[in-house]
Amino acid sequence: MKIRKKTALVAGMVLLLAGLGCSACGGKESSSDNLEGNLSEIMASLYDNAELDQGFRDNLDGYETYELTDEMEVSILGTDEITYKEGVVSMPMMSSIAYQCVLLRVEEDDVETVKQALKSNANPDKWVCVSAETTLIESRGDVVFFIMCDKDTAYAMNSAFQNL
Repeated sequence: MKIRKKTALVAGMVLLLAGLGCSACGGKESSSDNLEGNLSEIMASLYDNAELDQGFRDNLDGYETYELTDEMEVSILGTDEITYKEGVVSMPMMSSIAYQCVLLRVEEDDVETVKQALKSNANPDKWVCVSAETTLIESRGDVVFFIMCDKDTAYAMNSAFQNL
């Protein structure tokens, strides 16, 4: 009986190690969870898939997605000290609504540093007459999601981001 248990244990370990070896030899596993496509496409996908209320959806024609430029960094990110490979911001062209949604593609090693810098520099009161109710900063692989707006919209957009 002892021999069977040892044999079963050894066989189980061999199968486990073989399984781990096969996943390793099959190429790079998607543990990094990097999102495919450019950030403008990803932003469009967020709007398509987020469970946004109809009032917000009705106003989306007045929103534009821009490539983040050096001149916009302090206004949008709160600092010009964040290094990124690609960045887009979506916001209303003219509105009294406190809203911005930012996607940044960064080096994978820098994700947590970037998230901390955004958290430290976010200003939900930056709009003249209104303030953002919620600030969320999340990531998937090498993409950082940064949104400031009302709570329901922020969580709907974050859920769409997490489900990409």
